[in-house]
Amino acid sequence: MYNNNDDEEKQIEAIKLIDRAETLADKGKGDEAIKVYEKAAQIYLDLGSYLKLDELFIRITQIILQFRNNIQAVYRLKSIIRKTEELKLYEISAKLLIQLGNISYRMNDWETAGESWNKASDYLYKTDPEEYLNLASILLLKAGQSYEKAPQTKDLGKGLILKAVMKINKFDELYQQEEKRAQLLLKNKEFVAASEKFYMIASYFRKALNNLGDLLDEAESQETMLNAKARFIHFVAEYQVISSLCLSIANNPDFKEKIESLGFDSIELFQQSISLLKEYLIPIKSDFDREIVLRITFDTMLLAIIQRILDAKKVSPKEFLLAEMEKNKALLKAIKKSPYFAVINKIDQIGLNEALQDLLKVNLGHFEKIKNTLIRYILNN
Repeated sequence: MYNNNDDEEKQIEAIKLIDRAETLADKGKGDEAIKVYEKAAQIYLDLGSYLKLDELFIRITQIILQFRNNIQAVYRLKSIIRKTEELKLYEISAKLLIQLGNISYRMNDWETAGESWNKASDYLYKTDPEEYLNLASILLLKAGQSYEKAPQTKDLGKGLILKAVMKINKFDELYQQEEKRAQLLLKNKEFVAASEKFYMIASYFRKALNNLGDLLDEAESQETMLNAKARFIHFVAEYQVISSLCLSIANNPDFKEKIESLGFDSIELFQQSISLLKEYLIPIKSDFDREIVLRITFDTMLLAIIQRILDAKKVSPKEFLLAEMEKNKALLKAIKKSPYFAVINKIDQIGLNEALQDLLKVNLGHFEKIKNTLIRYILNN
């Protein structure tokens, strides 16, 4: 039979333990204080009093950080976090993981810091997506920036930074849903509706691009800002080009002005993206990030394609890409090995249609289905 008096006695015992733990902490006896605090925490665990438990674990963390060196603190915090995770106390786990991330970052343990902040972000978002949206996004961003510092997790870091920017702008899941709808419209030959969807996706990325400065401190991490900015410019231009191509395939003279507007704006954006990536790549002497080499040549290829479709010659894509590359022979060699560079050459030498046949053989990742559908329509027009 349930006995309320037993609960009251246990709560009184817990309060006494907390008072004793504070006295020990005041006397500089950190290890003893932690042990006594953990006894109090166990009582609240047994009682299911999780609000009080939250306060206790935060206080235990403060004492750990005050009285133990970083290595000991990391070990102790990991032990407590395992316990809260087993109990599915995600909000408490997140707060402890934030502290673990802070300590690990100070120790230059970039992977542990990144992992801790990434998990904390997930836990907070699970707890309350609305309340914790901003904090979860900031933690995801911090995780990405920390991962970027370790060579083995650099790519993961870049991905998390992009995810963080999209999450805080509230379109990380929405844009993927919209892209699937756009693909279906394209497959069903609803070109105008597909164009509108792709343009809508471009506008999501433009909003994120405009808000980038509010999230990333360029002075603190110029490389991160440069990469993120180039990536979002790339996305805006890419989706606008696809939107423009959908209207071109619709073969309606009423869309001429819209096609040109989207196309010429994308030409300017691709030039910006290529310039930013060159600024990042040229100073690097070796071990180039293959993903970035592919991206800069991919943007140049799209620049060449949209100029041919618009019958415009705003810039020579190949010359624009290779300008100043003589400063870095290794980079020039890597650029010329890109499959997209071969397509750029072919557009220059024999025209767009023949180059598009080659592009059918080049995998474009998540754009593969869109690419194949668009190219088939372009070639058949």
